[in-house]
Amino acid sequence: MALPDIRDATRDYEAWLGRHIRIVKADLEAKHARMAQDAFSFFRATFYRWMQLFPEQCAKTWAAPRVLAVGDLHVENYGTWRDAEGRLVWGINDFDEVFSLPYTIDLVRLAASATLAIQLNHLKFAPVTACDAILEGYAEALEKGGEPFVLAAEHAWLHEAVTSHLRDPVMFWKKFDALPSVKPVPARVMSLLKQAMPSRNLEFRVAHRQAGLGSLGRERFTAIAKWDGGNIAREAKALLPSACVWANGSRGGQIYYGRMLRQIVRARDPFMVAHEGWILRRLAPYCCRIELQQLPRGPYAEKLSRAMGRELGNVHLGSRRAIAAVRRDLRQRHPKWLHHASAAMVEATLKDWKDWRK
Repeated sequence: MALPDIRDATRDYEAWLGRHIRIVKADLEAKHARMAQDAFSFFRATFYRWMQLFPEQCAKTWAAPRVLAVGDLHVENYGTWRDAEGRLVWGINDFDEVFSLPYTIDLVRLAASATLAIQLNHLKFAPVTACDAILEGYAEALEKGGEPFVLAAEHAWLHEAVTSHLRDPVMFWKKFDALPSVKPVPARVMSLLKQAMPSRNLEFRVAHRQAGLGSLGRERFTAIAKWDGGNIAREAKALLPSACVWANGSRGGQIYYGRMLRQIVRARDPFMVAHEGWILRRLAPYCCRIELQQLPRGPYAEKLSRAMGRELGNVHLGSRRAIAAVRRDLRQRHPKWLHHASAAMVEATLKDWKDWRK
């Protein structure tokens, strides 16, 4: 059966979305506009479409051992946070679309996003080089059992990149000061935000923030306060089952966000908690995702791709029972399988993007 076009698929997915959560229409309209701006933004915003295209475009790649996968993985789905010891940690920082999927899907989606970033001049090396580096890092993590990216004595180059002037705390808090306040706030959300504050009865205002792309349209409440001489922020974002449930035509659907956080190889963010249909997290200059323009360039670009592959290995290692099968499958694949599969998905994505722009 032929797939629907991108417009019909989007309408159907958003109708499904509206049956699970309250949609913020202005944010959804902003998402539609940004989808037309460039292919990378379109790619980030349309994981639901990817789940229709991937089994058809990459049938052999789809037939692989399953893990609890990120799903909506891309080069902007990496960021930093502080662990319980106050150490700066780097890694994958969003698990909205977690689902049981072939391990290959995360690798192909990451490689495809790197290719689109290269086409926009945000990364400067060949797509095949990015694919090779991602696979090397991934295989290394599976072989060695994984290790979190704690940016202290180790990974000095990465520490330098993620603490650059592009993540200036002054600019960060100026943006938060300019956010419009929002009322009313659901009682359950207000209770979660109060519990997340560092002291009882701390006054805060709740603001509306447009962030991300795939999650635009979901309710998002950002609590901003002054505490002990500086700004702090906490955010609650609505959760729902993965778009994989919609793509499969399934009913119901479990949310796997909390399970993923518990089982992966990670120096955990103690402020990141999935609770009662919401994901709660701390926001700060170095506790957020890293955008394309902030990614290291030049000689570090290939090194970054390898690190992204290693971090993905850290995540997949949470599916311990599947790892032996994943390693066997990985060894049997053609050396350039990732390049071929990601190129096919980039082509399909570009076609959809051009149709969307019409």
